Amino acid sequence: MVEQIVAAILTMVLGVAGCAFYFIGSNWLLDRIFPFKQGDSAVAARNQLITAAIRPWLFLGPAMIALFIYLVYPVFDSLRLSLFDRTGGEFVGLSNYIWMINDGEFRQSMFNNMLWLIFVPSLSTFFGLIIAALTDRVWWGNIAKSMIFMPMAISFIGASVIWKFIYDFRGEGDAQIGLLNAVVIFLGGSPEAWITLDFWNNFYLMVILIWIQTGFAMVILSAALRGIPEETIEAAVIDGANGVQIFFKIMIPQIWGTIAVVWTTITILVLKVFDIVLAMTNGQWNSQVLANLMFDWMFRGGGDFGRGAAIAVVIMVLVIPIMVWNIRRANAEMEGR
Repeated sequence: MVEQIVAAILTMVLGVAGCAFYFIGSNWLLDRIFPFKQGDSAVAARNQLITAAIRPWLFLGPAMIALFIYLVYPVFDSLRLSLFDRTGGEFVGLSNYIWMINDGEFRQSMFNNMLWLIFVPSLSTFFGLIIAALTDRVWWGNIAKSMIFMPMAISFIGASVIWKFIYDFRGEGDAQIGLLNAVVIFLGGSPEAWITLDFWNNFYLMVILIWIQTGFAMVILSAALRGIPEETIEAAVIDGANGVQIFFKIMIPQIWGTIAVVWTTITILVLKVFDIVLAMTNGQWNSQVLANLMFDWMFRGGGDFGRGAAIAVVIMVLVIPIMVWNIRRANAEMEGR
């Protein structure tokens, strides 16, 4: 444990020092290559223009290189691999995509992903909006917001471990340590192995992501609600509108763009959901999703790079339109349109 902490601290220190050395050193070297000589104003002006054009790229360059290596290149390589066999050596054309269409597990994964897409973004946004509106009206609202936002600080694996204890099931005759089963027994019911129940286990897993993302939605929507002019609310009150009418007819229409951005942001996350399913069920009991299926084909059972890459391409194709719309909507919001 101590060694891991020391290694993490050392990594951060070296990383920060390395960045500082790069930026200071690269700017120093640029100024030495294109100096501003006092005696020759024409050369100085030319060098100043050159350095002004190059200097931004000294800052952007490392990020652009990292984006190319870790984002752009993998996209094109995944497209290439999806057209080859399991080893990536023999060209098979669209065979991997034809396999996907006919594969029952892939269709099950698509169905499960659709369930996640329907319920998780909608419920996270809904709960976040309701909580944001309610907590703005009480003196302890900031405390409540902090508690609700806290799950955002937990990794998906950490959250899954927490909820695994909540859903825990022990055999007949053993003491039940799972919180949900303890409540069921207290109410006179029988304990269940919740995450093994076909179809319904998808919803038990969704609860984890909703629990995490509600805090994100709440923070963004709370800021949007506070941006509504007080004059609008006061005018509605004078006209005789009650709290429900003000909320649905005044507040929501004015922050509808923000609601859409929050909803689509969570939607993109849902399309890539992997950690929760891996930690809770590993795709068993018909709880498989696309990202976990891709991981299985790519890295397990001998590894099939062709089929794994084909599933990755499907995920990318599903994410891109939502991501593009989300960026355009966010830009429109920033421009006040």
